[in-house]
This record gives sequence, C-alpha cells and structure tokens, in this order.
Amino acid sequence: METDLAKEKIDWEQFNQQRQEVLQAWPTGQEVDLDEAVEYHKKLAPYRRFPELLKSAEEEGRTLAQPRAGVALVQEQIELLQYLEKEGEADCLPTTIDSYTRQNRYSEAQKGIDESRMEGRSMLNGFPALNHGVSACREVIESLEVPVQVRHGTPDARLLAEVTVAGGFTSFEGGGISYNIPYAKNVPLERSLAHWQYIDRLIGYYQEQGITINREPFGPLTGTLVPPCISHSIGIIESLLAAQQGVKSLTLGYGQCGNLYQDVAAIITLKELAREYLDEYGYKDVELSTVFHQWMGGFPQDENKAFGVIGWGAATAALAKATKVIVKTPHEAMGVPTKEANAAGIKATRQTLNMLKDQSLPESAELQQEKEIIIKEVRMILDRVIEFGEGNLALGSARAFQAGILDVPFAPSRMNYGKLLPARDNNGAVRMLDFGNLPFNKEVIDFHKEKIADRGRKEGREPSFQMVIDDIYAIGKGMLVGRPR
Repeated sequence: METDLAKEKIDWEQFNQQRQEVLQAWPTGQEVDLDEAVEYHKKLAPYRRFPELLKSAEEEGRTLAQPRAGVALVQEQIELLQYLEKEGEADCLPTTIDSYTRQNRYSEAQKGIDESRMEGRSMLNGFPALNHGVSACREVIESLEVPVQVRHGTPDARLLAEVTVAGGFTSFEGGGISYNIPYAKNVPLERSLAHWQYIDRLIGYYQEQGITINREPFGPLTGTLVPPCISHSIGIIESLLAAQQGVKSLTLGYGQCGNLYQDVAAIITLKELAREYLDEYGYKDVELSTVFHQWMGGFPQDENKAFGVIGWGAATAALAKATKVIVKTPHEAMGVPTKEANAAGIKATRQTLNMLKDQSLPESAELQQEKEIIIKEVRMILDRVIEFGEGNLALGSARAFQAGILDVPFAPSRMNYGKLLPARDNNGAVRMLDFGNLPFNKEVIDFHKEKIADRGRKEGREPSFQMVIDDIYAIGKGMLVGRPR
C-alpha cells in the first residue's frame, strides 16, 4: 500500500481510472455528473456556501455556532435542520451521516431507510445521504438559508464525497488519519490515507473549475484527554495533504480539554502553526479557519449540569476567537437528542458567544506557557514525521504511527501505537503520564512530569493510572480534575 500514497497532486487520468470503480459501488454513484455538478454549484446562492460564511466570520471576528444532526428520511432531515436553523438560531448546519454508511454498508443503510418509512420514525442514527442520492441532497440544501456540511466518520468516504458534493454540500469533514484511527479497528492507515487523497483530489478538481469546497479535518480524534500537540500535528498533516491535492479552504479543529488557558492557547497555536507549515510548503493561498468542539467526553445526566458544560465550552470558544464552535446538547448523556434539546444547546451557546464577542483572554504568563509548550511539542512531532516520509508526507504519517511518533490516546485502531497515556495536572490541563514513543526532548518530558507530580503532591498520592480513570469520568461527575473522594 505504501506505493499507493501519492507524494504530489494525483494525475487526473490516474484519478479517473480509480473513479470509475468508486462510482460503481452503489447505484447513486451513476447520478454523479461532474460537469453538471460544477454548473449547479455555480448557481448556488452565496449564503449557502460554507467557505464564504467562514471567510466573513474570520474577517468580522465572530464565532459561528453549528450543531450535529441527522435522521433517516429526507423530509424529516429537512424539517430537523429547518427547526435548528430557525428555532435554534444556528449559523450553519450539519448533515450527520449514519453509521452503516460510515462502514460502507449501503445495503443495511437502505434497510434502515425502508424500516424508518414503515415505523414512521428514524431507525438510523444519521442521514444516509449516499443512498438517497444527488437529487435528495440538493433538496436538503435548497430547503435552508444557511450552509450545510457533511459530518460523518468514514475511513473510505470516496463515494460519499462524490454524491454529497455533487448534491450541493459545500463543506466535507474528515481525513485519512482522523476518520480512521479514532473510528476503525482494522483499517490500514495507508489505505485510508490513499482514499482521502482521492477525496481531496476531487475537491481540488472542483477548485480548478472555480468552485471552493471547504475541508475540515476532525480535530477531537477520540475526544478523551487528547493532548493539543497530538490533534494539532494530525490536523496540520491532513491540511498539508489536502492542500497538496488542490484544496483551498481548510478548517482545523480542536476538542475542548477543559482548562481555559490550555484550550485558548490551543486554538491560537493551531492556526499559527498551520499557517506556518502551509506557507512553508507553498500553499499561501489556502484560506484557514478554526473550529472548537465543545466537550466530547462524558456529560452529566442532569440537564442543568449539562448546560454548565455547554456554557463553558461556548465561553472558551468565544475567548479563543475560534471561527466556529460545534455545539453539544443537554441530552448528551442519554443518547440521540430531541430537536428541542439540540436547539436549546445552540441557543445557550449563542447567548454566551454574543456576550463575549468583544472580549478576549488577556495575555498572561499562564497563557504564554501553554502556547510555548504546544508549539515545541508539535514541531518535534512534525519534524520526525517529515523525516520518516523522505519527501512523502502521507508515507511519513503511516510510518510515524507504526513507530509511535504519532499516537492517539484511547483509539480503537490496531494501527495506533497505543502507549501514550494522558492525565490532568492540578489545574485540569491535559499532560502526559506516559509518553509512549513521542519524540520529545528532556525539557518537555520534565515539564509534564513535574506538572503531574505537583498534582500528586496536592492530592497526597503517587501519579498512576488511577488518575487517568478518575479524569475520564470527572466532568460527568461535575469536576474537572478527577480527585479522589
């Protein structure tokens, strides 16, 4: 598989050969006509275009609020998104794809559609856009007054990208690492990286025709105590790989960890470092924005407490000046939220964003320290990944995971090294209890050891795996640091 990883922009003829096979995987692939799709996009109103919305938000310094949402049937999906647009006051909307589609199990997704029609309610946990096809996607897009993004979790999303982008979606989430390592167990990284090079080449083709489609690597990864340097490194790699194939609009993501200084520093450094690497590789014309994901771990079951978690995430996004915030709901601990609960989360977030629009977190020693350590760590990781690739960043990424230079905590993938172990320090910032094989120098290692040792002294216990367990459940119990009771 290593030989399948392109080190430069994929030749169009070579791409087209693969494309014919991709479009045969399900009947709706035959609905895709690239020339016709380009003409459709040219006629889309500017307010339905994700890149335009992100660009204006960046220029105005405002943070957009976007929920997650997806149900099985077309009309029900339209009604759900219209409700979140009007009642929830969402600035932009998602179409969250169902789990069967994410695993390329299209026949089972079709059964879910049929069962949903019979039962009169959604029997899927998302919208099976690929099964519904190009026309149905356009029906969803044209029913709304704000842009809509495809959000999913698919290692091989080639056909999904073909159908949904032809269907009028103007933003497509994911990447060859971020939609494999946290989501799959046995998918070779070389395979998913190659599949996502295909997707980015497709988006690059639209760009060549004057149609900008936004791409968003999935920042939170497993969403559980992920150190900023890990998500930053992967996001920057996926951004460079996308830009290599011609993508010109990128939104880099980060999942909230809970400590205000660390989270604000993370968003600031994410954009700074991504801009630095994109420019260094010659992609100076790529438009860059950021997305902050509200807490992705366990939520309190009590709705009132859940609103506290949502509000803290909204405040952090606002103070960090993220371009966009992905909103959670007060029903996170109970499963798929109602449309009313989803709208409530957006409204609570919107209120906080409005109140903090003109405020920022003042520069301080704490903020500066967090920025400096993140920058050092990311550069150490990326330097080694680049070295491993010998001129091929995708290949370097695959090799780096094999060696543990890249390592995502709590990931299910067998392609992941799985030795990195995070824990919080005494102030709730995510540090590293076990570094695995990360390529850090003594200065960085000592920094983390001292931070966790300080917590141990405050709590009267030796740093251990029990701290990790305590921290995983802490926010669901109304705490930030999982202190022994």
